[in-house]
Amino acid sequence: MRLVFVTGALNHGGAERHSIALVNRLGERGHECHAVYVKDGAAQLSRLRGAASTTCLRAARYLDGRSVRALAELLSKCSPGVVVAANAYAAMYARLALRLSRVRAALAITYHTTVLADLKERLQMLYYRPLFWSADCVVFVCEAQRRYWLERRLRGRRNEVIYNGIDPAAWRPRADDEAAAARRRLGLADEDFVVGMCALLRPEKNHVQMVDAIAALRARGVPARALLIGEGPTRAAIEARAAQRGVARHVLITGMQEEVRPLLAACDAVALCSTRVETFSMAALEAMAMARPVVHADLGGAAEMITHGADGYLFPVGDTPALVARLAELALPAARKRMGAAARASVASRFAEQAMVERYEQLFLELETTRSIRETSPRLRGAN
Repeated sequence: MRLVFVTGALNHGGAERHSIALVNRLGERGHECHAVYVKDGAAQLSRLRGAASTTCLRAARYLDGRSVRALAELLSKCSPGVVVAANAYAAMYARLALRLSRVRAALAITYHTTVLADLKERLQMLYYRPLFWSADCVVFVCEAQRRYWLERRLRGRRNEVIYNGIDPAAWRPRADDEAAAARRRLGLADEDFVVGMCALLRPEKNHVQMVDAIAALRARGVPARALLIGEGPTRAAIEARAAQRGVARHVLITGMQEEVRPLLAACDAVALCSTRVETFSMAALEAMAMARPVVHADLGGAAEMITHGADGYLFPVGDTPALVARLAELALPAARKRMGAAARASVASRFAEQAMVERYEQLFLELETTRSIRETSPRLRGAN
């Protein structure tokens, strides 16, 4: 099977990591996978190892006709059975290029967004929506997301849910001595209760709530410290909030990290405080696979990922007292060890990358076959 994967860019982000994992794993399974990204931005390019070719369209503007033509030429050259677009922006380029090239490939859209951020994104959806209607399949990453969008008439010819998955072997718990060494490198004491958060420093990730939670925990006598793994535009606001709450030296910001596993190993627990966007967090799955209990804002598919009280905790979006209460429970070593082990087992049994890849492989084979039948059947061709 020949596949072309299109992403907006290859910067840090869950949708990009998801596409890279599919390219790598399907390439290993003998499929010819071509990777295309629309705009410059290749922070994750080194992770892309399974592509038969990798192309940047170098779009200079939102919709760049030259880049559409370049993608159409690539499609004409490699003649894929399925084009896989990650999110709406990449789908726009994929659909336009398919029409221009006249290549008879199926279009699948993997969609990773739930609530739209602002008026601009809502207006964009007015012309994105027909792209979804024309897609051979839209893949949602959790049931809550699928329900949300189907109620709003965003759908493809076929609509599926395939949960995000990660490789439990790659995201394995570290030995105690490795974790201790990681903590020492960061200047963390053995008695510190370290709460991690692996996310770009952006407003919707709500890092200031983590700062408030650390201040509240310390006021209770819990030696809590935050380890914020990432970089972004809200860094100054986070640092200002930490200074205001008197916990500046207890809030560590690592900046962007290529390898986050040693940092997660240094954590006792992980929290995700997002106010929107978090549809089915890869960062949460990775922490869980490393036997780190996750306290997750109850939005998107969090309730499908975490069984509250068994392998992690959920809390109402924006509810800092609830977040503090759950983290306080995990300050007890026995509680977090028990819950971390359950989290690891849950990921291995329900959200393993291999199972995810196998489901996508079967879907793409079905889409390729269905498209071929539609194109050769006069009756079905008229309905296309």
